Amino acid sequence: MKKDKIIYWVTTGLFGAMMLFSGYSYFANPQMAEGFKHMGFPDFFRVELGVAKIIGALVLLIPQIPTKIKEWAYAGFIITLISAAITHINAGDPTANVVTPLVMLVILLVSNFYLPKANTVTA
Repeated sequence: MKKDKIIYWVTTGLFGAMMLFSGYSYFANPQMAEGFKHMGFPDFFRVELGVAKIIGALVLLIPQIPTKIKEWAYAGFIITLISAAITHINAGDPTANVVTPLVMLVILLVSNFYLPKANTVTA
């Protein structure tokens, strides 16, 4: 159905753009490096997570990637977003820092829900 594809691509596009921007920021924004130090993570984790976010976003955004591989990207992002919210809670960060990954999680879950519907071919 056309509506399902629109919902899928809007949520996937929004989420993918946010993850590409986030991954890029991990390398280009010195405040991100400070944020990782504030949360007690080593610098290599920032680099690793930045690369993973960029690769995962590309996997979700490129239509030719098989669904099975996309499912792994969804799983990785779900774990990452839940972990981010928990980390911000434990670091005593402002509520906005906790809610942001949870909002992104909801967008991701909508994208994941519509993935099989967007991949069906209607005659």
